Amino acid sequence: MQQANERATKVRPIARRPKRQLPFPLNLYQTAVGKKWVMALTGIALLGYVLAHMIGNLKLYFGPEDMNAYADWLRHLLYPALPEGWMLWIMRAGLLVAFVLHLHSAYSLTMMNRAARPVGYQGDRDYIAADFAGRTMRWSGIIVLLFIVWHLLDLTIGAEPVNGEFISHDPYNNVVASFERPLVAAFYVVANLALGLHIFHGAWSMFQSLGANNPKLNPIRRPFAVAFAAIVVVGNVSFPIAVQAGLVDQDNRTTPYADEVHEEALR
Repeated sequence: MQQANERATKVRPIARRPKRQLPFPLNLYQTAVGKKWVMALTGIALLGYVLAHMIGNLKLYFGPEDMNAYADWLRHLLYPALPEGWMLWIMRAGLLVAFVLHLHSAYSLTMMNRAARPVGYQGDRDYIAADFAGRTMRWSGIIVLLFIVWHLLDLTIGAEPVNGEFISHDPYNNVVASFERPLVAAFYVVANLALGLHIFHGAWSMFQSLGANNPKLNPIRRPFAVAFAAIVVVGNVSFPIAVQAGLVDQDNRTTPYADEVHEEALR
């Protein structure tokens, strides 16, 4: 009898504690639906920024005073309620968070798709539904990521190896000095074409990611994506082309704030 009890004890399964559930937002993010929502919402935020950034940069065509005044206005958002430049850095931090979440959700969804289909397609895939922009989404994303890093070093941080003629608080000078270099101008054109492909597919697919797959909305999805991507790309590509064509000339005039910084550096 004792041996039978010992034998029963040995084969008895070990009770495991149930896996601890994460709080609601994180728990939802563990699912494919949650990741798609995060990717779509952060994509909307990034699309809004890209469009606003392009529109603001159109000040380049109005000359250095207007361009630099616009940049000075950005630094003084909500001033004096907040110290000078704080709101701009808060916006940058929000964009960084959105960008990281966008990358992570895209990577996580890719890994989930691979895990669901460990064996690749045995034949040629049907690319009728999956257009060129969708098939190259990963590569266009990598090009855009490299472009963002260069863009920050070139026109925001002003790293000397990247833009040796950078002048703080003088974006007009910095943009023209950068785009006067043919290789840099060509890189910006190529990068923005890749950005356009990425924007097109993202603007088209975000409706489906958000569950807005409605027969009334579906006919406008592609025209909206094409129009949005075209506006951003044409605007951004026009800047290096205009500088290379001599339509926008170099001008050493700076904002009064930049003059003060320059005078202090000479002391």
